[in-house]
Amino acid sequence: MQGIRLISAAMGRLDDLQGAVKEKLSDLLGLEEDPICIMFYRGYGTPNHLHIKGRVLQDQGIKLREENASVWKNIRNMYRRFESDEVEGARLRAYFGTAQQEVVTDDEGYFNIEFKLSDRPVEAVQKDSQLWQPITLELLEPLPQHSEPIKVDSEIMVVSERAQFGVISDIDDTIMHTAATDLLKMIRIAYLGNERTRRPFPGVAEFYRALQQGQPGDDNKNPIFYVSSSAWNMYDLFEKFMDFNHIPCGSILLRDIELSPANLLSFDHESHKAEQITPILDSLAPLPFILIGDSGQKDAWIYQQLVKDYPDRILAIYIRNVTPNDAKRQHDLEAIAQQVRATGCEFVVFPETQVAMEHAIAHHWIDGALSLQTKQS
Repeated sequence: MQGIRLISAAMGRLDDLQGAVKEKLSDLLGLEEDPICIMFYRGYGTPNHLHIKGRVLQDQGIKLREENASVWKNIRNMYRRFESDEVEGARLRAYFGTAQQEVVTDDEGYFNIEFKLSDRPVEAVQKDSQLWQPITLELLEPLPQHSEPIKVDSEIMVVSERAQFGVISDIDDTIMHTAATDLLKMIRIAYLGNERTRRPFPGVAEFYRALQQGQPGDDNKNPIFYVSSSAWNMYDLFEKFMDFNHIPCGSILLRDIELSPANLLSFDHESHKAEQITPILDSLAPLPFILIGDSGQKDAWIYQQLVKDYPDRILAIYIRNVTPNDAKRQHDLEAIAQQVRATGCEFVVFPETQVAMEHAIAHHWIDGALSLQTKQS
C-alpha cells in the first residue's frame, strides 16, 4: 500500500506540472490565446432517440496541412490538439427540427445530449429517409464581448428501421496503416504526420461505401461506426482523413484521455471498446451488425465476447491480418475463429480487403457488381 501511495503522489505532482509545461510550450511555439469554438462529434440515433456528444474549447487554430509538411509543423499541430483549453460550464442549445434542448459542459468541456423524440408524429418519422439529417448547436454562454452567438451546423446519423445492417469498424491498422504493434513506427505515423500523410489500405473506401449502400435499390443506407482508442483530441484528423480518401462518413467514437501518467497507466483497451460498442447495439436493436478489426490488438477477442453477449445480432467478423509472422497471434486467432464459427457467425481473416469484399458479396450483403469495379480501379 505504501508503494501505491508513493506512486499516486508522484503522479499527482507530475499532473500539477502539466500546466506549467503547457505554458512554457505555448510560449516556445508562439501560440496565443484562442477564441472559443464548438467541437461537434457526429452523433447517431433513431428517429425517436438521438445521442449527441461534443466539446467546447478554445479554437486550436489547426490548419489543413500539405502532404510534405515538415515534422515541426506536424508536431505543432499535434501539440495544439492536446494542449486544448476546455471551457467548463459552457451553456449550449441544440436544435433538431422543432425540438430544442440545453446542456452545460462538464469540467473537461464535454457535453452529452439525449434527444428523446418518442412523441413525434408517425408521419414525421416515416419521412426521415435520409441517413444524415441536419442539427444545429448554439453556444449561449460564455460569449466574447461584442460577439454574435456562436452556431455550428452539422449532421447526425439517424438510422432508419429499413436499414439492412450496421457496421462497427476499428480504425488503426484496420482502415489505415498505423503499425500499432511497433511503438516507434506508430508514434511516427500517428503523431508526427497529418491527415494527408496517413494511408488507407487498398480497397477500403470501395468496401465501406458498398457496406453503407447495401444491396442495390435500397435508399436507406446502412450506418457505419468507427471506434478507436485514440483521443477525442484527434477527431478532426480522422474526419479529414476519411474525407480525403473518400471513406464514407460515420460516427467516430474515440476516448477521453489526458496526457498524464495516471491516465495512461490505467487505460484498458478492451473495456474502452466494449463501452463504446455496447450502447450502439442496445440503441439500435434488433439491427444486425458486421464487425471489422485487425489482428494487431485484441479486436478478435472483443468481438468474440460481443457474439456471446448479443447472440444472433452479429452477422460477421472481419479481421485484417497485420501479424502474419506472429505464430502465437495466428494460433490464438484461429482458436477464436473456430469458437465464433460454432455459433453460426461468420469469421473471416483477410490479408487483403478484396477477400472481405468477396465474402460480403457471396452472402448478399453488398452489390456483386462492385467486385469487378474494384479490381479494375
